Amino acid sequence: MTGPLLGELDLHLIGEGTHRRLWEVLGANVVDDDDPGLGVRFAVWAPNARRVAIVGDWNGWSDSVDVLEPQGTTGVWAVVAVAARAGQRYKVSMVDAVGHASLKADPMAQQAELPPSTASIVPSPSSFDWNDESWLARRADTDRSSGQMRVYEVHLGSWRPGASYRDIAEPLADHVIRLGFTHVELLPIAEHPFGGSWGYQVTGYFAPTARYGTPDELRHFVDHLHSRGIGVILDWVPAHFPRDEWALARFDGTALYEHADPKMGEHPDWGTLVFNYGRHEVRNFLIANALYWLEEFHIDGLRVDAVASMLYLDYSRQAGQWIPNRHGGRENLDAIEFLRTLNAVVFGRNPGVMMIAEESTSWPSVTHPVHHGGLGFSHKWNMGWMNDTLGYFANDPVHRRWHHRSLTFGLLYAFTERFVMPLSHDEVVHGKGSLLGKMAGDDWQRFANLRGMYAWMWALPGAKLLFMGSELAPWSEWNADAALPWHLAEFPPHRGVGDLLANLNQIADAWPALWDQDESPAGFQWLDADDADHSVYSFIRWSLTGEAVVCVANLTPVPRPGFRLGLPRGGTWELLLDTDGARFGGSDYRGGRTDLPVDASSWQGQPQSTVIDLPPLGVIWLGHRAG
Repeated sequence: MTGPLLGELDLHLIGEGTHRRLWEVLGANVVDDDDPGLGVRFAVWAPNARRVAIVGDWNGWSDSVDVLEPQGTTGVWAVVAVAARAGQRYKVSMVDAVGHASLKADPMAQQAELPPSTASIVPSPSSFDWNDESWLARRADTDRSSGQMRVYEVHLGSWRPGASYRDIAEPLADHVIRLGFTHVELLPIAEHPFGGSWGYQVTGYFAPTARYGTPDELRHFVDHLHSRGIGVILDWVPAHFPRDEWALARFDGTALYEHADPKMGEHPDWGTLVFNYGRHEVRNFLIANALYWLEEFHIDGLRVDAVASMLYLDYSRQAGQWIPNRHGGRENLDAIEFLRTLNAVVFGRNPGVMMIAEESTSWPSVTHPVHHGGLGFSHKWNMGWMNDTLGYFANDPVHRRWHHRSLTFGLLYAFTERFVMPLSHDEVVHGKGSLLGKMAGDDWQRFANLRGMYAWMWALPGAKLLFMGSELAPWSEWNADAALPWHLAEFPPHRGVGDLLANLNQIADAWPALWDQDESPAGFQWLDADDADHSVYSFIRWSLTGEAVVCVANLTPVPRPGFRLGLPRGGTWELLLDTDGARFGGSDYRGGRTDLPVDASSWQGQPQSTVIDLPPLGVIWLGHRAG
């Protein structure tokens, strides 16, 4: 039976690729929340199909009952199935232009069966009552360039195996607050068939994975974290999708979502398909999907995965395996235009949210405004910093003098973009070992190096991101099929690493010099970047109000008593941090001393100085309040 279908305005917006709330008109939507007896409207974009029907629990999975009708010239088909109800399973039955029949999951489904089952589910209209109005109001009034961001990256399935979105909300919030992080970033939670992909091969872009519960349980998760003062970021994957024949691949019998030419439509690294960004309906699908997560689930930001693979036509391709753009270059002009439009639309509709690019090359102006020629993201992952830093700390200290510039090079470009400094899940899988396992030296040195690396990272300009479990300093790399090794917190060296991270975040909260000029060269000043022979580094972080924090790092296992350190002013300096302290599992070389006698001896170009004993493989922070 056919009921009211799609309105003229909806069809017009779909036709021109600018329908920003596409999920309200395509997919499965209950016709009237107050009268479920009116059935469910199904609408599917399949412009090259010869016939389309919906098969499901209510019609015996027969393709002769609920047959869809074309809606103008948009390529959209629609029907109202009066017998359909929320919670029932369904699929799209299609006959393509050459007569081949297929059974597909709905690309716009807002719920799906628990994998490995693949049917879509008619969603129940949300009954969740949000309580985060004040959070959203503050977020809208917040300049993305102000404030600090410290992100705890989470794979829900292994943080607490078996827990639902609702179950995990409170213990995760408790843990994040104890550690002092400001945001949680979730590995992708859109529906995906293979758990081993960690969500990066998506088949249900609009369906929160059923592994952890219902959409309203996800809303509860976000609402609870907001009530505890914690932002929520999602990993989002618009770069590629898997080849599963029941999902997006050749959806209506043709290359609909993907590019038809394999030199542009197939990803050589991951065996997946690449979206056709030149097609306005595909751009509309992806932009509406970004808005869906931000607006329906109050998500605070999207970390956009694999941006580099979108920007370059020759990404991971050999000569002859890619097609130059119309100017003869390697830039994917359609993808560039898509990303710029995406960011402009997102920020225009949702002030205060974040769009974070995982972009691993030196593409210019990733975080610059679109109207200034940039891509328009709010942040970019600093992959160069990550590689340089992990490479440095993997070197035996006796050789670090030859790699001294690895830790200073990043400051040459630190203010060209708004950076996130990531130590993410990618660095602790696939045989790379854990962060502790990457550190050089014996067990004592490994722990000291790890504490020193965290303190070095936290003192530098830029937002911070750390993968879950890194606070436990595990010996083995992350296993997505097992729980985190929480028992390690019973052992002092491991517990000390978590205590150090909590202390770093406490100090950052109390000392704006560590973050309020992250984007300005005026907030960073080297004291000595050239002491390669001793592998010692020292610098000042300045706040907008003149507050100063000095960081000095001794990155060899040799203590350096009587080290003279230049200071920009006299008066009282506080010892804020010593990573070698007993409370963190260190050797306590300085014996807990906090005395910092300042004299008028100029040093390192500064008018004052102090003499301090530098612990082996230790980082020390000193602080001076403005005025």
